[in-house]
Amino acid sequence: MAEYRRAYVPGGSWFFTVNLAERKNNRLLVEKIDLLRSAFEYTKQRYPFRLDAVVILPDHLHCIWTLPQADADFSTRWKLLKGYFSRHIAKGEGISASRKSRRERGIWQRRFWEHLLRD
Repeated sequence: MAEYRRAYVPGGSWFFTVNLAERKNNRLLVEKIDLLRSAFEYTKQRYPFRLDAVVILPDHLHCIWTLPQADADFSTRWKLLKGYFSRHIAKGEGISASRKSRRERGIWQRRFWEHLLRD
């Protein structure tokens, strides 16, 4: 598994970009906006964070989160959020061999992009 260089700062704020796996002509996020809201709430109940801003586009989203003072684990939060959303979507998307071997769905890109906000 890849080991990404990420800035984990307890209590920090981050700007994130998260993409669907298939972006061309994919409107899943806006068509399933209520499910996406539920995924955010599900995650926030288990691992609290402040959702400072969010922009939902048809095939990706941007948001700013602030984590609690003693917590820097945004990766687990994204795993929960993406997993919740994926489990509640009907199966049928194309799945590559590498995703099948890892028992993954083909809804989200594996990665996400984060930028620590410094000021």
